[in-house]
Amino acid sequence: MGDFVGSVWWLVVSLGLLVTFHEFGHYWVARRCGVDVLRFSVGFGRPLWSRRNRAGTEFAIAAIPLGGYVKMLDEREGEVPVTRQAHAFNRQGVWRRIAIVAAGPAANLLLCVALLWVMFMVGRQDYAPVLGRVEGVAASAGLQRGDRLVAVDGRRVATWTDASLALAAPALDRRDIEVVVEDASGQASTRTLRLSQLPEQVDERRLAEHAGLVWHFMLAPARVDQVRADGAAAGRLQPGDVILAVDGQAVVSADEVAPLVRKLGERGGAGMVEVDRMGERLAIELEPRRSTDPAREGAWELGIVMAPPQAPAYDAVQRFGPLAAIPAALRETGRLASDSLGMMRRMVTGEASVKNLSGPVTIARAANASAKRGADWFLYFLALLSLSLAIINLLPIPILDGGHLLYYSIELIKGSPLSERAMAAGQYVGLALLAGLMGLAFYNDLLGLLPR
Repeated sequence: MGDFVGSVWWLVVSLGLLVTFHEFGHYWVARRCGVDVLRFSVGFGRPLWSRRNRAGTEFAIAAIPLGGYVKMLDEREGEVPVTRQAHAFNRQGVWRRIAIVAAGPAANLLLCVALLWVMFMVGRQDYAPVLGRVEGVAASAGLQRGDRLVAVDGRRVATWTDASLALAAPALDRRDIEVVVEDASGQASTRTLRLSQLPEQVDERRLAEHAGLVWHFMLAPARVDQVRADGAAAGRLQPGDVILAVDGQAVVSADEVAPLVRKLGERGGAGMVEVDRMGERLAIELEPRRSTDPAREGAWELGIVMAPPQAPAYDAVQRFGPLAAIPAALRETGRLASDSLGMMRRMVTGEASVKNLSGPVTIARAANASAKRGADWFLYFLALLSLSLAIINLLPIPILDGGHLLYYSIELIKGSPLSERAMAAGQYVGLALLAGLMGLAFYNDLLGLLPR
């Protein structure tokens, strides 16, 4: 219940802020162009609060907080007094109308840069792009446990998030790339990651894992939580012990213990289990026993229960001073825009699954999760969402800002506005396309709620 309330709350906060900024862009440029703005509403439906300024604009907060709008004086929407016709939107020149419409997405783009600027000054905490386990394609490339990724496909990476985003596009394209890594001693080398060998039918949200890249921070340490009194480890191991090796085989994460214990049991006899106990490395001889638990009957075990995984502490941070944060924010905005447009192109061409399209449920859950991670990650989420709103609104779909810009571009070419009949037909097409996209996004949201 707490997550549900938190998700709804942060969704409302996020959309309220971003939509208000978007509509303010329309409002500000419209007023500078001499257009009368009748209403600036945050939310839809019945106003819960409203106030009118000296220019006659009614500012309102409405009951349904999932959007907003700016209503301008327009002869197509009602009779306009002759004395005010020069201030109607439809009476403005085409370039002024373009400026007013484009101001909304532009405001979201500027907000994205501003949010990233603040985030970099605050400092975004993250995980280092260090490999904890290497398998499959990654192992064939010569990557090894403990390697730190420095560059991916010519793109410098400083964190796990950077590396994951840089890997996504070439993995979707099944394109071989070069990665620059540093080993534990700081020695740099270049490896060829043959992503063309990835199978076609894989979960696109887990492409790095399918490539055999398991990040170090994702591996839970093999920490003993309980020792059963009737088990092989009774009186030998203690809660809090961290298992480092089993029968000479190094252990990096908890999920590696059971296979090594099974291997030791099948070999027969006792083996050395090395543990870290309060900073001291101990070697303890243990002989696995067959489990008597009906659910695990016959399995080899030591009679221990591993501690549940916990979120590790961040070990990397990206922080800049006020001046250095400006180019950093601009670079990050450019990378995010390129990645977003690339993903949209791939979904249109069928190179990427439409399952990547998310709706309000997924956005709400992401908003709640990022807010829990801290102010830095919530700022990053808001920046990404603001950029997404800018890009989506610029799509040439009638009913969106991009659709209106398409109309005005045609008007510039032909020298006269489109007929009202043509624009009305376009609005119906736009509504159908938007309804289809929203329906698909909701469907993906529902699939995401189902257990896998």
